[in-house]
Amino acid sequence: MTFAELLDSIGGMGRFQIIHVALLVIPVLMTASHNLLQNFSAAVPGHHCQIRVAANSTGGTNVTQRLSAKDLLRVSIPMDGDWEPEKCRRFVTAQWQLLNPNATVANGTEMETEPCTDGWTYDKSIFTNTIIMEWDLVCNLRTLGQMAQSIYMAGVLVGALLFGSLADRFGRKALLSWSYLQMAVSGTCTAFSPNFTAYCIFRFLVGMALSGIVLNCMSLVVEWVPTNVRTIAGTVVGYCATIGQIVLAGLAYALPDWRWLQFTASMPFFIFFLYSWWFAESARWLVLSGKPDQAVQVLKKVAQINRRKEEGDKLDTEVLKSNMQKEMALAQSSYTLYSLVRTPNVRRISCCISSVWFATSFAFYGLAMDLQHFGFNIYLIQVAFGSIDIPAKLGAAIGMSFIGRRFTQAASVILAGLAILVNIFVPRELKALRTSLAVLGKGCLASSFNCLYLYTGELYPTVIRQTGMGLGSTMARVGGIVAPVVRVTGEYFPYLPPIIYGTAPIISGIAAIFLPETLNVPLPDTIEEVERGKRARDLKNEEQKEKILLQTMGPAMLQEA
Repeated sequence: MTFAELLDSIGGMGRFQIIHVALLVIPVLMTASHNLLQNFSAAVPGHHCQIRVAANSTGGTNVTQRLSAKDLLRVSIPMDGDWEPEKCRRFVTAQWQLLNPNATVANGTEMETEPCTDGWTYDKSIFTNTIIMEWDLVCNLRTLGQMAQSIYMAGVLVGALLFGSLADRFGRKALLSWSYLQMAVSGTCTAFSPNFTAYCIFRFLVGMALSGIVLNCMSLVVEWVPTNVRTIAGTVVGYCATIGQIVLAGLAYALPDWRWLQFTASMPFFIFFLYSWWFAESARWLVLSGKPDQAVQVLKKVAQINRRKEEGDKLDTEVLKSNMQKEMALAQSSYTLYSLVRTPNVRRISCCISSVWFATSFAFYGLAMDLQHFGFNIYLIQVAFGSIDIPAKLGAAIGMSFIGRRFTQAASVILAGLAILVNIFVPRELKALRTSLAVLGKGCLASSFNCLYLYTGELYPTVIRQTGMGLGSTMARVGGIVAPVVRVTGEYFPYLPPIIYGTAPIISGIAAIFLPETLNVPLPDTIEEVERGKRARDLKNEEQKEKILLQTMGPAMLQEA
């Protein structure tokens, strides 16, 4: 009996697994909200310099008191090329002649401008308070908003590297509980940040916690559900993240002050931390870590909850070890990151799939973190960006099942890149078309992510599968860090960011064509199987067929004898 069969014997997808998965995926809703929170907490409202009309200027104070807000703005703030008030400069002295539309504008010192030395006035019709408004992160400091998102993504990367290795050492449950607590504390502290530096530090810690939650949540889900339910369980986790993006739009609309939004999104993690102690540690991890006695106790507890107490009572350490001989043998093998590039076929897989991971995340955050750019209601766009994931992920699942992993993967990123590039040539007046193309591109990137998790796991052999997944995850985090930095270049070359965001997925899609197809192909266990390629898989299939044939014909042959 294999470990998977042992799991089926104590209930399979029983009451314990249903409760366990439900409690694990609920926090994913809020982690998705944290991931895109800066769309709202760092939104840039309309703004201009504070108006200062000197009392001794022509017209005097009495005139200014009689002026409407619109006229006062006209004489105090110059207009840009789109006839909108300049965001970063104001007139040194009031230009009263501008009130007369037929007056000739004088040249020289009368039209002299200066920076916003007294601060800015912000449009509070949509957001009552954002970090941009609170700390005046505009004009010369406008790049700091994008830098804050890069710092957050750096935290996600560090968390993936740190919590992944710590989970293998101390267990999934302990690291998940710690990640919940860290998310709760650092997220709450972010809401009370006294300055921008503290905000960035706490957001970095939030990013670390997010990685710890996602990694260990997936591990506990996959390692406790039967093999035939893993795809469904993984899909449930993915759709919870999608729903979380839609929930974020509602929260942000109800809480237009960034501090209350951050606080509300963080507080539930205290509850998640408290109930996380009910979770059962992975029995697989306990055995592979030399703790079979604890694994038996956990399995007996699961059997009891699933109403299979008799099957649970039959378990002991010897039975458990005999059922996990293969896993224990593979765990004793020593492999490093070098194993991902040591041999030709694995090296090709690592290079191609890493480029897809990077480009998908890079373009995803390039689109998803710039919702204000489209000129529509930011809350509706957030709902649209979240909702498109539902059909997109379903389409990816159908494509992978009937057409193939390689085609689905390559098509999703190439289509995303084309949607982004085509948007460059669409006039800004056609807001609906521009937004539709962006939503299409984001949906294709969601499909790519959905495909990547499965495809990467199938490409790498068992002995380095987790290492390969770790490399892909790392490249995705690097893409998330670089995306806001590229966005800054748009201040100097407006078309450069969309060109880069669109080109990267297309190049990675071409690279994906060179990957092997894995649809209906047995998972490789060793690097040698990957290097031998199709021949090794054919031999493995022949061995399985012979085994089934012997099992089927053996009794008949005995009867004939």
